[in-house]
Amino acid sequence: MEPRIETLAPKKLVGLHLSMNLVQNKTGQLWRQFAPRIKEIGNRVTADKISMQIYPTDYYSAFSPARQFEKWATLEVSEFENIPKGMESFDLIGGLYAVFDYKGSSADTTIYQYIFSEWIPNSAFVVDDRPHFEVLGKNYKNNDPNSEEEIWIPIKEHN
Repeated sequence: MEPRIETLAPKKLVGLHLSMNLVQNKTGQLWRQFAPRIKEIGNRVTADKISMQIYPTDYYSAFSPARQFEKWATLEVSEFENIPKGMESFDLIGGLYAVFDYKGSSADTTIYQYIFSEWIPNSAFVVDDRPHFEVLGKNYKNNDPNSEEEIWIPIKEHN
């Protein structure tokens, strides 16, 4: 699977976040808290949901499934006006991304094994220290083999 390489423009996001790790994954809990409140968010740019991860700088070089990272459930907005109570804003800086159009269950992690153990080592890029995210559009269906999403991996040219 070959990704497309895109330069992302900055985005304004609004949502909720939790600290978690892969051993004690709280993604389901986060989305259960966020999903019923989506209608409270004004100034939405699209109906797409964005699932974002912010990893420590050396997360992949010192990988451990018990290592903490921050996970966000968000929507893109045009302005940070009237943010719903208990939600937060996030300025996603732009930059270069490898975008994988993935079809399959979100519970299947083999796509990430491919990206980090095959595609990146054999590409002209390395992972950059910026947020990773998935765009969950109209064809996204949680844990469904026919689900579709875009996986955005921040990259920079290998020196």
